[in-house]
Amino acid sequence: MAASKPVEAAAAAGGGARCRLRPLGGCRSPGGPGTGGAVVLGAGALYLWARRRRPARGKGPSERKTPEGRASPGPAAPGGGQPDGPGHEEMSPLDRAQAAKNKGNKYFKAGKYEQAIQCYTEAISLCPPEKNIDLSTFYQNRAAAHEQLQKWKEVAQDCTKAVELNPKYVKALFRRAKAYEKLDNKKECLEDVTAVCILEGFQNQQSMLLADKVLKLLGKEKAKEKYKNREPLMPSPQFIKSYFSSFTDDIISQPLLKGEKSDEDKDKEGEASEVKEKSGYLKAKQYMEEENYDKIISESTKEIDVKGKYMAEALLLRATFYLLIGNANAAKPDLDQVISMEDANVKLRANALIKRGSMYMQQQQPMLSTQDFNMAADIDPQNADVYHHRGQLKILLDQVEEAVEDFDECIRLRPDSALAQAQKCFALYRQAYTGNNPLQVQAAMKGFEDVIKIFPRCAEGYALYAQALTDQQQFGKADEMYDKCIDLEPDNATTYVHKGLLQLQWKQDLDKGLELISKAIEIDNKCDFAYETMGTIEVQRGNLDKAIEMFNKAINLAKSEMEMAHLYSLCDAAYAQTEVAKKYGLKPPTL
Repeated sequence: MAASKPVEAAAAAGGGARCRLRPLGGCRSPGGPGTGGAVVLGAGALYLWARRRRPARGKGPSERKTPEGRASPGPAAPGGGQPDGPGHEEMSPLDRAQAAKNKGNKYFKAGKYEQAIQCYTEAISLCPPEKNIDLSTFYQNRAAAHEQLQKWKEVAQDCTKAVELNPKYVKALFRRAKAYEKLDNKKECLEDVTAVCILEGFQNQQSMLLADKVLKLLGKEKAKEKYKNREPLMPSPQFIKSYFSSFTDDIISQPLLKGEKSDEDKDKEGEASEVKEKSGYLKAKQYMEEENYDKIISESTKEIDVKGKYMAEALLLRATFYLLIGNANAAKPDLDQVISMEDANVKLRANALIKRGSMYMQQQQPMLSTQDFNMAADIDPQNADVYHHRGQLKILLDQVEEAVEDFDECIRLRPDSALAQAQKCFALYRQAYTGNNPLQVQAAMKGFEDVIKIFPRCAEGYALYAQALTDQQQFGKADEMYDKCIDLEPDNATTYVHKGLLQLQWKQDLDKGLELISKAIEIDNKCDFAYETMGTIEVQRGNLDKAIEMFNKAINLAKSEMEMAHLYSLCDAAYAQTEVAKKYGLKPPTL
């Protein structure tokens, strides 16, 4: 039997999911839970220069002490560091400036920030202009005092002075980044915090967290505008077929019945059907069989406009394709109408609830999503699809025990569901892996062996097993599983991407990895995952311009606003690194 694809599919098409466990979107890591892959695909994780550096000792947020002490080595200022006292007349201008600064430090530590500012201002006025490093410290210290008073504009101004005097002054750059965040200057904030990350060798958690935060905010802003004005884009035929194959009780995806075909067509085996009656919905179904997907929405609309015999089916079919092209706003009214049609076939209503619930999850509304899945189970308790897709929802919500219960119910209703069997194994594996339980991990791995033995034609079983094997660093066997998956589904672009990533993690073989990912694009030039992954690899190779090109291609193919936001984060991070590298004369390391 042909294996189905919960990953790209299990619900409102448009999830852009990356790991096979996550049908609804958001998962970018190629290996499931805890994969220590060579390529990490999160927004903040684009800062990948760190992977070739050793961890810094003693580095952490607590080391960002403010204000600073002496900026340059030399004898302490006379008089115990005070600007006045015995010997004051003999003090040099720099010593007097240092003394004023030290006095400001005492006020700062006592919480007397206004007095501290006065002392730092005095230090700035006393400091010889050629003493750039000392002068930059005084500006940075005054910025720290302004920061305590939440005077963000003054913080940014003083940090700018400090950076002008000392361009690689990490503390001033980071403080200015925080001020820019407060002033809602996200682009400037990102550039500064990127510089900090690079200059610190990506060893400081504080700056990494700020970078991640700003990237996500920028990504959301850009995606909201872009997604609102985007042109609808039909996914590849392979994606669409994978999507529908994740449903077993979906009436709209079933072939035309004999009574719906013309007499002439009944004798034409292997040829597309011609419908017996003039119905927009049946014509749309014929186009489904022909893989002529671009005409399905318009034909379904004809059925809806005349309120024909198949109006409920046409509404659900149109909604499904609206979801597939990434138009959730158009899909929702159709789904709502089907759900409210109490005289409609219960399987149509349950399917509409599954798809609306998946759409809600994709929109990060888990409560509404859960309500829809629960309602679907209430109105159609014998529908295996409900439990299969709800099980995947539970995994996304980290409710693994409940997910396993749903997969068990799906298997009870449909014992031949290889997909549910495989996903149950992966859920149990995930629970064992994250719980650091070696015995349960071993049991879950045996479960995978049983699944692929019982269902040798289920590509999904091999793919999920490969992800678990990768976690366990059994790379050779994982590679074999991906090969079996490709043998069963040679047109599945996503599997080639996963296999390519495995080559990077296993053998650090960039050429082979890129060759496989290029093959994925050759198979499906609308595979945004392939472009995204290639962009991330190019970042690691130091080819930032090429990375930006790949991310932009992925953005134009994104199937949801949430996915697009993630891709913009990656693109913005690469662009920021490019700008910082030029500004500071840095060269990114390559693999």
